[in-house]
Amino acid sequence: MATDFASEISELDRSLTSIEVVVDPEKKRAEIAELSERVAAPDLWDDPDNAQKVTSRLSALNSELDRVGSLRSRLDDLGVLVELAQEENDADTLAEAQKEMASLHGDIAALEVRTLLSGEYDERDAVVSIRAGAGGVDAADFAEMLLRMYLRWAERHGHAVKVLDTSYAEEAGLKSVTFEVSAPFAYGTLSVEGGTHRLVRISPFDNQGRRQTSFAAVEVIPLIESTDHIDVPEADIRVDVFRSSGPGGQSVNTTDSAVRITHLPTGLVVSMQDEKSQIQNRAAAMRVLQSRLLLLKKQEEDAKKKELAGDVKASWGDQMRSYVLNPYQMVKDLRTGYEVGNPDSVFDGELDGFIDAGIRWRKSAENAED
Repeated sequence: MATDFASEISELDRSLTSIEVVVDPEKKRAEIAELSERVAAPDLWDDPDNAQKVTSRLSALNSELDRVGSLRSRLDDLGVLVELAQEENDADTLAEAQKEMASLHGDIAALEVRTLLSGEYDERDAVVSIRAGAGGVDAADFAEMLLRMYLRWAERHGHAVKVLDTSYAEEAGLKSVTFEVSAPFAYGTLSVEGGTHRLVRISPFDNQGRRQTSFAAVEVIPLIESTDHIDVPEADIRVDVFRSSGPGGQSVNTTDSAVRITHLPTGLVVSMQDEKSQIQNRAAAMRVLQSRLLLLKKQEEDAKKKELAGDVKASWGDQMRSYVLNPYQMVKDLRTGYEVGNPDSVFDGELDGFIDAGIRWRKSAENAED
């Protein structure tokens, strides 16, 4: 069946035009001009925190305009390429145009989702925590499966990941794990993954081969930046040190390098053990604690919005996604209705469909509340 290039190019043009309306290039250029003047000022770095904020914002704006401008240029070039190929009845060039059009479809769709990430912290890096819930050893194994899933997703996109803390379960899997994902809009993108995940399968740990339902909780918070002001007085925290442990509870070092910080006013607890020294683990724990306090502050200031990380119970009645391996094969998001019939691909990091659907669902919910 011949491709209707004119119709598809027209559809791409409508999608890109709607993105341009949201991005508002003229407004962005005016802000870039104003920020460029501030960057050129000789006293900019007298205030390093403000200078970092200004230069980061300028870089982000330029990248956003470049991305939109590049897509517009590619779409214009595609129209010219198709016109020439059709005039000369050049099958090879038409095939090239078909390939470029498919690429543009994907890139424009991805940018369309990105324009929906407009939250205050959406541009930040993300700190993700996974905690085994109800289900015993199967839940701990499920937590480890989810960790691999997110690591594979990050690897597919070239995102840097740093594991901050790992607590192993006694028999298999993980009690909990915390890791940091460094990428533009990592928090806005991954925040829709927060909630309770449910696994249904024949348990590999049940010698009678019975079906088991288990749960794991995922929490996503934005990483604190140097320009954030979250004061944590020493009197408000209790710091405990202990030896790092590996699978099966085995000690992985001979010094008390792992650190647990308890924030007394809120009861928040953060543990770190994956750095080499107690000083490094304490610094990492404080960053995550400050990130959680930042999110708590945001939630208190803007109570009408849903909690960004959520009160995740990891049990029945609170699940947001089900992974079913038996008696049939399916992964389904209970909020968006998005589903796939190949759980193996999802556990191997193919999450973009779920994430995109989640971002669109969240934006629709926010618009409905306005």
